[in-house]
Amino acid sequence: MRFRPATEADLPRLKAMYARLVDHMNQNGVAIWNEFYPCEVLADDIAAHELYVLADGDSIAAAFALCPANDGAAHVTWRDGCARARYLDRLGVNVEYLRQGVGAAMLRHAMDAARQLGADYLRLFVVDVNRPAIALYRKMGFEQAEGVFEEHIEDFVLREYGFEMKL
Repeated sequence: MRFRPATEADLPRLKAMYARLVDHMNQNGVAIWNEFYPCEVLADDIAAHELYVLADGDSIAAAFALCPANDGAAHVTWRDGCARARYLDRLGVNVEYLRQGVGAAMLRHAMDAARQLGADYLRLFVVDVNRPAIALYRKMGFEQAEGVFEEHIEDFVLREYGFEMKL
């Protein structure tokens, strides 16, 4: 498998991967993404050079965005709020690659990429009902920040925990 920045040519495969992942998450009680998100922002992530993929031949095994900011950043207490950080967003693993260590591999790639971009911390937000992701982040050594970011989207609220790792 090859880790690399995403390109526009990846977009159809990325959208298909995330659509299948959204269906899988909904079937497993983690209804936090839908037919619009995250697919609607992938092209912008690619244009901003913030989207990365793990390619396995012609397949996309996983993807994530590595962003310079996050709307929730001011709503939790980080260990060092003034430190340079990158924010992991939209981490998704192709359903065909689940439970094969791909999520952990992507987190290691995210740490390396964040370091290369000059970050001192890798940070992320995860919705409280996404227990598999929370377990993975804790297993990988991420520490939970104090506080909760409540993201209001139309008629519902996502309660998100902040996690960080010193690089």
